[in-house]
Amino acid sequence: MSGFRVEFLVRDNCHLCEDARPIVVSEVGRAGGSVIDVDVDSDDSLLRDYGMRIPVVRGPDGTVLDEGLIDRKRLRRALRNVEN
Repeated sequence: MSGFRVEFLVRDNCHLCEDARPIVVSEVGRAGGSVIDVDVDSDDSLLRDYGMRIPVVRGPDGTVLDEGLIDRKRLRRALRNVEN
């Protein structure tokens, strides 16, 4: 699957989000996709579901691909499933 988009659920002043951003952008781009940042604090349902779990990378179908301490290899494996 090429041209897909993933959501990167983040919040301001989140050091884990800042640390994960280069990994997420790099791996998603490598797989042919793009990343859109979504502030969990801007949506009550996202805040309820993901507020303590951020950062979270969600695939085009909403599936969580990785969360918390984003791991390059784990995210790369998850993105292979998105591509197929």
